[in-house]
Amino acid sequence: MFLLCGLGNKGFEYSYTRHNIGYLVVDRYSERFKIPLTKNRCGCKTGINDNIVLAKPDTYMNLSGTPVSLLMRKMNISPDDFILIHDDLDMDFGRIKIKWNGGHGGHKGVSSVVDALQTNLFHRLKIGIGRSPFMTPEDYVLSRFQQDDAETLNESIDIAVEALHVFVYEGKAKAMSMYNRG
Repeated sequence: MFLLCGLGNKGFEYSYTRHNIGYLVVDRYSERFKIPLTKNRCGCKTGINDNIVLAKPDTYMNLSGTPVSLLMRKMNISPDDFILIHDDLDMDFGRIKIKWNGGHGGHKGVSSVVDALQTNLFHRLKIGIGRSPFMTPEDYVLSRFQQDDAETLNESIDIAVEALHVFVYEGKAKAMSMYNRG
């Protein structure tokens, strides 16, 4: 069983912000593969099929670790079968990368998960949101996507969903080889 967990902030006011791109990817995966996010388990909105648990912690970003850790224990999912989906300020907007282990890079949601799991040995699917030279990082990640971001955003979400599907059904190494380009 694989856990595909997208990070974001709960609440309507954060729903279309850059920091919520992990939620957007999980929502698209849910729609595309008909895995409805209908249950609340361990503080996460979840959907389950035969091989996948989709999850969105129903917390604020910096508190994501506890519900993720509880869900992994309850569902008996090892860190090797867990992939955390989140935004990355240091990658160009729209670029994706699948990574095994590493630091949190200042991302408070990733830091919370690392702390709660007491390990950084898990996969991440990072989606670049770029940086703004006109805003602080804190303001930028909480800013909404603009109309002219829509095409790149939709394309990157679709690619992330494809990468996750390959990750689960064709292998982690293949997914990294196929989607960690450019």
